[in-house]
Amino acid sequence: MKKLAISLAVGAASILSLGTAVMVPTTAQAQPAVIIQNAPPPPRSERVPPPRRGYVWAPGHYEWQRGRHVWVRGTWVRARPGYAYRAPEWRERDGRWEYNRGRWDRDRDGVPNRMDRDRDNDGVPNRRDSRPNNPNRS
Repeated sequence: MKKLAISLAVGAASILSLGTAVMVPTTAQAQPAVIIQNAPPPPRSERVPPPRRGYVWAPGHYEWQRGRHVWVRGTWVRARPGYAYRAPEWRERDGRWEYNRGRWDRDRDGVPNRMDRDRDNDGVPNRRDSRPNNPNRS
């Protein structure tokens, strides 16, 4: 067991020393963040099918898999009433590229709900709001 722990630690250290990708666990969800040094290729053009009732189109995008960018085709995702779908995206930050997975946003402000300080956008912070998910003040 001790040999296994040492070999895992050495393997993790060697991967991190390469500087190609870093997986950082987030606090609220089990989805790791991907941070790499090379930019993704330009998006491919993709034919968007006609609207489908009860579904939202999730456009195609590049993901980081096995040390390279891999194109993932667009697909239909079952709609969630009261939520807006945010497509996956790559953002450059300090010369590195960070991948943000597609997600559902309750109040449509672009901030993930787990980090939103005013989920219902009524001007009252969640910690002082008796009803943080209801924008109608009573």
